[in-house]
Amino acid sequence: MGTDHRTLHNRVLAVLGPAIAAGEYSTGHTFTLQGLEEDFGVSRTVAREAVRVLESMRLVVSRPRTGIRVRPMRDWSIFDPQLIRWRLAGSGRMEQLRSLNELRAAVEPGAAALAAVRGDAQARAHLVVVADEMVRTGRAGDLDTFLELDIAFHRHILELSENEMLMGLAQVVSEVLVGRTSYDLMPRHPRPEALRLHKAVAQAIRDGLPDVAEAAMRAIVTEVVEALEDDPTRADEDDVPA
Repeated sequence: MGTDHRTLHNRVLAVLGPAIAAGEYSTGHTFTLQGLEEDFGVSRTVAREAVRVLESMRLVVSRPRTGIRVRPMRDWSIFDPQLIRWRLAGSGRMEQLRSLNELRAAVEPGAAALAAVRGDAQARAHLVVVADEMVRTGRAGDLDTFLELDIAFHRHILELSENEMLMGLAQVVSEVLVGRTSYDLMPRHPRPEALRLHKAVAQAIRDGLPDVAEAAMRAIVTEVVEALEDDPTRADEDDVPA
């Protein structure tokens, strides 16, 4: 497949995927390959490949003689990172963030508790180093580096849980953190309390204290959910935790 071919294929996906994810096409809406060819000015092969990607994400189902039909949201592969990005880019951004953060609230405290009792001692100790760097970069207002560290911190905890189902959610958590920064929903400087809580989680995991680790992680993710519920437009205030 040549570069031009991939570019055309991605162009179709870049328009059609976000539109379906945003609900611009209702459940049951039907496309045809011929219609996609005409709408996007692409070949049948390019249109078919784009549809295959959407089918792999369970956004649409393609049947002979009935066309390409949009599936209900309950059928979508909602943990697919690309679908999460599309939903975050659309008009339903805050609803998607709420759903993702509620998932974090349900999952990450338990993962932190497991990490405190299952993780390798050296790997648990390294988490404190990451937390210290988060404090330093957060205070300095270096949000790009802080984001990288924040992703590494939460991914590391899921890995330390030694539960493959929890580890499988690492990319989902990363998309939440990236999305909040990309759409200016992070403060210029993370709250001191948020930084303190990350350090508390890391120290509790290092010291093998599952109850403390769970409580501190719950405080982190619960505050995020509450902040979005209270005022989802507070994109520039220094009171939203990471």
